[in-house]
Amino acid sequence: MSEEITPIRALPSELYHYEFVKREQAQIKIRLEKRRHKEVTIIEGLEEPVSSLKKLAKKLKTKLACGGTVKNGRIELQGDHRFRVKQLLVELGYNENQIFIVE
Repeated sequence: MSEEITPIRALPSELYHYEFVKREQAQIKIRLEKRRHKEVTIIEGLEEPVSSLKKLAKKLKTKLACGGTVKNGRIELQGDHRFRVKQLLVELGYNENQIFIVE
């Protein structure tokens, strides 16, 4: 019997859903960066493929009514949305204890 073993905690894939665990263990940092008299909210630490990051960025931009982009594995949103982004990520299933707002 050859069972597929997940890379996290070495449990069979039937017992442990990898994507859920990856989302739960992600250390997400939200910070504000000032650029040419403008503020940009940076979301880092989302260990997801670029296509998933683009979908997430689109959801956040829609909810926050702002512009933004995905660059270098992070999401950049126009404006100061740090606290609202944390709230939205929790609603989307990310662990609140793993999301940090960096001042």
